[in-house]
Order: sequence, then C-alpha cells, then structure tokens
Amino acid sequence: MTDIKLIECPRDAMQGIATFIPTDVKVKYLNELLKVGFDTIDIGSFVSPKAIPQLADTAEVLANIDRSGSHSKLLVIVANERGAEEAVKQESVTYLGYPFSISETFQQRNTNTSIEGSWARTARIAELARAHGKELVVYISMAFGNPYGDPWNAEVALHWTERLVKELGVGIIALSDTVGVAKPEDITAMFAALIPALPLVEFGAHLHCSPENWKQKTQAAWDGGCRRFDGAIKGYGGCPMAEDELVGNLQMELFVRDLEERGIRTGLDQAQLDRCVLGAAVVFPA
Repeated sequence: MTDIKLIECPRDAMQGIATFIPTDVKVKYLNELLKVGFDTIDIGSFVSPKAIPQLADTAEVLANIDRSGSHSKLLVIVANERGAEEAVKQESVTYLGYPFSISETFQQRNTNTSIEGSWARTARIAELARAHGKELVVYISMAFGNPYGDPWNAEVALHWTERLVKELGVGIIALSDTVGVAKPEDITAMFAALIPALPLVEFGAHLHCSPENWKQKTQAAWDGGCRRFDGAIKGYGGCPMAEDELVGNLQMELFVRDLEERGIRTGLDQAQLDRCVLGAAVVFPA
C-alpha cells in the first residue's frame, strides 16, 4: 500500500468549453464523481463570469449536489479577494485554490495583476481562508517554464514556494505544468528539491499533458517523491487563459489503471469510475 491522493478536476475540464453546460447536467455528473472515492474534487470556481462564463453557476451547483455517503472534499478556485469572500461562504467547500504564477506575463493574463500584486492578494486570501476554517491550496503556475520568454529557472520556483510556506503558512502546493512544456527531468528535479527542503508541505502535480507523454510526466513526478496528482476524466480541459489551444489534463482513468497495475492501490471504486468515463460523453461536447 502506498499513500496517494487523487484530485479529480471537472472544473478544469469544463472551464474552457464555450457552450454552456446546463447546471442540472453538471450536478448529475458531479454526483456520480462524488461516488468514486477521490480524495478531492476540484468542483468549480468563484471568478468573474466574464472571464470564465462556464462556471458562473458554481454556487448553484454546490447548493444542489448530493454529498451523502461521499468522503471527497471539495475545492474551488478563486482569482482575487472578492471571489474568496464568496467561496468561504460555502459550507461544503474545504479548499480554496489560488493560481500563483512565477511567470509575470501569465500572472497578468490569468488574474490581471503582477507577481507582486498576486503576492499581496495571496496573503489576504490566506487570511480569509483561515478565518473561515478553509485551507488554501496554491498552484504554482508555469512552475516548469513558460512560452512567453519570461525568466525561469528552478531557483525562481524555490524562492516563491519557500515564501508561500514560511511567510503565509501555505500547507499544500501544486506545481503546475500550465501549458504542457515541462520536461520529465525538470519535473523530477523540482519535486526532489522541494520535498526534502519543505517536509511539512504536501506537494502535488497538476500536469497538463497529452496521451503521448502523460506516463513519462507522472513517472517523473513520482520519482521526485510526489504523491498527490490532479487529473480529469478523458483528459479534458486545460487553461484557457494561457493559450488558445487547450493542452489537456492528465487522463485520470488511464493514470488510475496504471497505478493499480503497478500494485499501487488507489482506493477508488473502479466500476463507478468507468461509469463516469461513459457519462462524460453526455457532459462534454464532441
């Protein structure tokens, strides 16, 4: 047995789809996901509906899902203090996720502020979360490089990660391969450097990848010591704020199958996961 946390991300899968998915369709799909046994479900976001119109109904979704019998915790993404103020009102939400980019260009594109502005924003969101009994999960966007030509190296990632932990008390940090540029050797090196340096932090991998490279990337993160992985059924999604073409998420059902074949028990209901894979075809347009 190996402790592993799997975070299913329907929010990431849905957010870039232009055609609005009806709220009742979302609720039905999410109710099925809640039965699989994922540690956490990244279920929605409290951001401007102008930026992400697909998730404007997150509060309504949360009010209508059926959590009876499910032990999965819920996470929502926020991009500023106003979103955090809405998110902390949601009793069913355990985690607030905030994307903190170490690429200046992407920070502006994603949250309309600079890295320094984002730092001040993160501090205030951390205070809000603590005051309302929520936990902050910070995603280090562009953790393994960026397509904009912004300066990047491992020391930059280490610098900001250490500040988040030591100054703001952040306990969960997910390194994000936002546009799928990460090389396996960089993934291993980053986790291998951060995990021993900050042993009380739970580090995760949010890897945008393709059917051709997901196995190399997940193995690289595993080799570096990572045991928390984000993914999305069918590999749907990606970040619409980064590039026009969505890279795609780690295909959760393939990763789970690979883990189980290697003798790494996930604790998931495999039959229910298979039903969700079939059900995804109804939710996501072809």
